[in-house]
Amino acid sequence: MKIIKYFFEFIIIISLFSIFKIIGLKNASSLGSILGKIIGPYFRSKNIIKKNIKIGLGNIDKKKEEEIINEMWSNIGRTFAEYVFLKNFKLNKAGFDHIKITGIEYLEEIKKSNKPVVFYSGHFANFELMAMELVKFGINLAAIYRPLNNFFLNPLMEHLRIKHICPVQIPKGKSGSREIVKKINEGYSVALMVDQRVSEGPRVSFFNKGAHTTTIPTQLALKYNCKLVPIYIQRKNGIFFEMVIHKPYEINKTGIHEEDIKNNSLKINQNIEKMILKNSSQWIWTHDRWK
Repeated sequence: MKIIKYFFEFIIIISLFSIFKIIGLKNASSLGSILGKIIGPYFRSKNIIKKNIKIGLGNIDKKKEEEIINEMWSNIGRTFAEYVFLKNFKLNKAGFDHIKITGIEYLEEIKKSNKPVVFYSGHFANFELMAMELVKFGINLAAIYRPLNNFFLNPLMEHLRIKHICPVQIPKGKSGSREIVKKINEGYSVALMVDQRVSEGPRVSFFNKGAHTTTIPTQLALKYNCKLVPIYIQRKNGIFFEMVIHKPYEINKTGIHEEDIKNNSLKINQNIEKMILKNSSQWIWTHDRWK
């Protein structure tokens, strides 16, 4: 049954991609926004979304809650439509400078030092642009990603990511862990999203409630003395974005491994919290983060 479901999803997505390509980036992004708001709610439980918003933002009024949910689906729809135009973003072929980078001096320092760092962020705005912009700047980068469950669609998405975002893509998992170590030893920096639930991660406070959290950034920082670099991307207006590179920092070490893992993972979660609060309608609240 899953095979049939995945196949039809694949056909629908390819058809939409074809339409997006025909109408151009700006129109496609706008159409994606409309489709996201109409179709999105059928794919994810509204109860989970509302539960997550309550955990993260507390008891907000219903109007504000609906506004956040509506804008979230709009952003997801835009991001989906923009996959067809990753080449345009990469080469700035759309006739505009699509992204403003704040904190570019930190990237210059990282590039000059020639030492690996760990960039981390969450699923904000068009999150795919993070790794793309780092590679465009000349950072030797390996991007860690979660393969899609749909095995018809996943090869296409991997192709788009490798060709237009970052040539070195490492899937999450045990085999990916070995590849990460290899790339770090070769001098590559690593970029990953840290806001999704991971079944094997420890429960670390996230908006004052325990959530399974990836420890990859902290483990790499402990083992290889890598600095951690938070990055925040915000959609400013339609197809225009701002990417904020925060100051690289060294993790706190006490010499007690488990404590170091938990304390520094907590700091990462706290940084993601600040990013979410900055523009709560551009984070993907659909993840069952506190399951």
